[in-house]
Amino acid sequence: MNQTMQKRLPVSVCMISGAEAHRIGRALESVADWASEILVVLNQEVADGTEEVALRHGAKVFREPWQGFVGQKQSAAEKASQPWLLNLDADEVVPSALAQEIAAVISSPTTTHAAYEFPRCSFYCGRWIHHGDWYPDRVLRLWRRGAARWTGQDPHAHLEVSGTVGRLRSDLLHQSNESIARQIAKITPYQTQFVEQRLARGGSAGFFELVLRPGWRFLRAYFLRLGFLDGWQGFYIAALSSFSTLTRYAMVREAKEQASKTL
Repeated sequence: MNQTMQKRLPVSVCMISGAEAHRIGRALESVADWASEILVVLNQEVADGTEEVALRHGAKVFREPWQGFVGQKQSAAEKASQPWLLNLDADEVVPSALAQEIAAVISSPTTTHAAYEFPRCSFYCGRWIHHGDWYPDRVLRLWRRGAARWTGQDPHAHLEVSGTVGRLRSDLLHQSNESIARQIAKITPYQTQFVEQRLARGGSAGFFELVLRPGWRFLRAYFLRLGFLDGWQGFYIAALSSFSTLTRYAMVREAKEQASKTL
């Protein structure tokens, strides 16, 4: 532990996890030396050794039936006992620079913000991504106990904060190491909520949504946000963003037409 962080910080690290024995250890190692409390809400059916890894790193493990991202994250937060809470995923790592910055803001007597956000840098296909739509990817993860709660609709959970939100400069590292195939497989399930909401509002998908919007997403990510500086990975991410956008609105169009045939 760095000499400037001799004492444990008044922080409860809150995690939710499925079968993550292969990678949760790195996340836990990054906070084990300085966090006062680590809480892991583990899916009830998990049997791959995740619980044992968490316990070895000093975490308190609670097995619960899956209740969605929002419910599960809120359950972890409600178990926290420290003045500050930090949400961390099993595929994320808190580097020393971010840990030092967290220590500085929560220890300062002049700190007035209720929560803090910071950039997240992702490792994708052998490269850290520093441009395009994936960076700085600011995430709101640090907050005072009682000043925020998890809301939203699965799978998109977000913190609703009572008070102001400050910004930290250091990156949270995201080491998902997912294959391209697994990422593509997530596109359709993640669009379901969007499709349902758009249809409920009476929206459809025309030329603008099916042609211009996907094209704009690629141009923005690859050129305006300098995705071309991230090599072939940057090109692929921009193209994937465009494809995901096209898929989202194509699903809206498909659902709209199917509904009209049943009338």
